[in-house]
Amino acid sequence: MRVLASAAEGSPTRDGTFVLVPPLRPRRLDGALFYVMLPFRVARELRRFRPDAALAESPYEALAILLGRALAGVPARVVLDVHGDWRTATRLYGSTARRLLSPVADRVADAAVRRADAVRTISTFTTDLVRRVGVEPAATFPAFMDLAPFAERPPAPLPERPRALFVGVLERYKNVDGLADAWRLAAPRVPGAELVLVGKGTLTEVPRQLVADLPEQTRWIESVPTEGVADELDRASLLVLPSRSEGMGRVLVEALLRGRPVLATRVGGIPDLVRDGENGVLVPPGDTRALADALVALLSDPERLARLAGGARASAEPWVATPADYARRVRELVEAVAA
Repeated sequence: MRVLASAAEGSPTRDGTFVLVPPLRPRRLDGALFYVMLPFRVARELRRFRPDAALAESPYEALAILLGRALAGVPARVVLDVHGDWRTATRLYGSTARRLLSPVADRVADAAVRRADAVRTISTFTTDLVRRVGVEPAATFPAFMDLAPFAERPPAPLPERPRALFVGVLERYKNVDGLADAWRLAAPRVPGAELVLVGKGTLTEVPRQLVADLPEQTRWIESVPTEGVADELDRASLLVLPSRSEGMGRVLVEALLRGRPVLATRVGGIPDLVRDGENGVLVPPGDTRALADALVALLSDPERLARLAGGARASAEPWVATPADYARRVRELVEAVAA
C-alpha cells in the first residue's frame, strides 16, 4: 500500500508507505495548487508503484486519480469512498466565495462518481447520495475509526451540573453560528447549565463572542487530543451537533460509546446513528428555536437524560470495527474490482 496525501509543515514527507506533500506557497493558494498538481503526482506514483487499485476519499480526489491514470497509462482501478455530501465543500465550508464554484464542482463530482470503477459508501445516507447520480455502490461499510479511548472503559456517570458539549470544526456546515444563537435563547432558562465548545476553523469569532456574552455559562477550547475529547464527553451531559449537513459524524459514535445522548439535527447521516427518543433527540435543521427548546428540556430533566444515556452505548456497537475487520473488507472490495 502507498498513501499520497498532504503533510503538516515541517513533517517528514516520504517513507516506505507515505508520500506526503508539504504546504505550498503562498499558503492562500495551497489548496488550489494541491488539487491542480494532484493528477501529475498521482501519475508519478502509479508508474512507480503499479497498484491494482487506487482509493479516493472524495469525488474530487477520484477525478484527480482518473486523470492521473490517463496520464500514466497504468490500468489501476479507481475506488471512490463516499463519506458524506460532497456538495458541502463549496457551499458550507471556508469562504462564502466558494459558492461560485458550486455549479462546476457539482458536475465534476457527479462525473467522478459515474466514472469510478467502484464506489464504497458508509451509510444509508451516503448510499442514497450515490444512487441519485445513477450508481449502485459496490460495498457499504463504515470507515475505520480508532475508538479505543472511547470504548476501552465503561461510561462515566452523568455530571451533576448540566453541561452540553459541541465538538467539531467551526465551519458553516456544523452550524456553530446557529448553536450560538440557540444558546443565547436557552441559557437564561437553565441558569445552572454550561455549553462547552471544542474546535477551531473559520468561524472562531462565533465562540469568542458567545463566551464574551455568556462568560458564566460558556467555555471554548480550540483543540484537545483524542483522549481529551473522551474526557470532555465524560464531563458532559449530552453532545449537541446542530449540523446543516453531515455525512456520518465520528463524534456521534464517540459520544454514544461514552454513554452520552445526542441532541442533533435530522440531516444527512445523523439519523443513521441517533434514534429520536432512544439515544438522543432530533430537531429540524436550521430551527434555532427548536434547538434552544430541546437544550432547555434536556438540560433541565436529569431523569430523561439518564434514560437516553442508557441506550447510548449499545447503539454505537454496529459502527465499531477492528483494523483487521476493516482491512478485510477493503481487500475484498479491491480484489473484486481488480478482477
